Amino acid sequence: MATVAGVRFKTAGKVYYFDPQDLVVSIGDEVIVETSRGIEFGEVSFGNTELSDESISYPLKPILRLADDVDRVRNAENQKKKDGALRLCQEKIDKHGLEMKLVDVEYTFDGSKVIFYFTADGRVDFRELVKDLATVFRMRIELRQIGVRDEAKMIGGYGCCGRDLCCHSWLPDFAPVSIKMAKAQNLSLNPLKISGICGRLMCCLQFENEVYLKQRKGMPGISERITTPDGPAIVTDVDILGDSVKCRLILEERNGDRPEKLGADILSFGKDEITRAEKYRVKEKEEQRKQRRNNQNRKGFTEDIELTGLTEEELIAEFGDEE
Repeated sequence: MATVAGVRFKTAGKVYYFDPQDLVVSIGDEVIVETSRGIEFGEVSFGNTELSDESISYPLKPILRLADDVDRVRNAENQKKKDGALRLCQEKIDKHGLEMKLVDVEYTFDGSKVIFYFTADGRVDFRELVKDLATVFRMRIELRQIGVRDEAKMIGGYGCCGRDLCCHSWLPDFAPVSIKMAKAQNLSLNPLKISGICGRLMCCLQFENEVYLKQRKGMPGISERITTPDGPAIVTDVDILGDSVKCRLILEERNGDRPEKLGADILSFGKDEITRAEKYRVKEKEEQRKQRRNNQNRKGFTEDIELTGLTEEELIAEFGDEE
């Protein structure tokens, strides 16, 4: 066991473990810590806590001290310099005609380095740009290429729900999101409805996925044949959260090339009122075992699918049922 404290450097940023040494810190305390890129100013997200050695990556960097007024002033000055640095860097980018979009800039607390974040469709040769920036800023320059999801996390914005983006306001890490999650929740596969402002699948698809998967167990699929209290029927719709299905009764069985004759009325039955054919239950169990194997093989791997510009037909043709 080791005593650690969690420190965050940005709003909704990742929490890093540090050795508090002889200090006792609490949530919200501002501290000065030693990191791999120098001395940094951060905020405590959780105080002194005992954690097992397996959950900690050694060696731990130390918390040097609690931040004082001088440190806060210095950090505020670094924040004020960002606008000017962004404007100057953009001028240099335009001068060199580089195909890159400048997103954000960050000064290290000790003023030894300035980091520019940008997005681009491919690799960018920015060697001449770095030379120009180094001449102006007279400090170490780092240009870091990021993805569109990271761009949304840095800049922020509002989602289709009308609230601040989760990734910008509270979500520290991106979780794996796939098209299969949207299908499991019976959502329209329209890219405009299931993609966020970053153009990727919305992170919130993952939040309720576990609940939907649990509720779907034992539920029939669309067009599946079931047995109801009123007789055999064909499923026309499934209400996962309501634990019910809508179906049409089979009035006449299939005869040769002639399909079943279905009743005109749409009937609704609860999940516990229907019986599925054995072949469907066996198939469902096989799919669940396959899904568990896929999850184990893909553990720790994040997949997010670019949806912008695809029609619903193209989306289904491109991704199908694959995760």
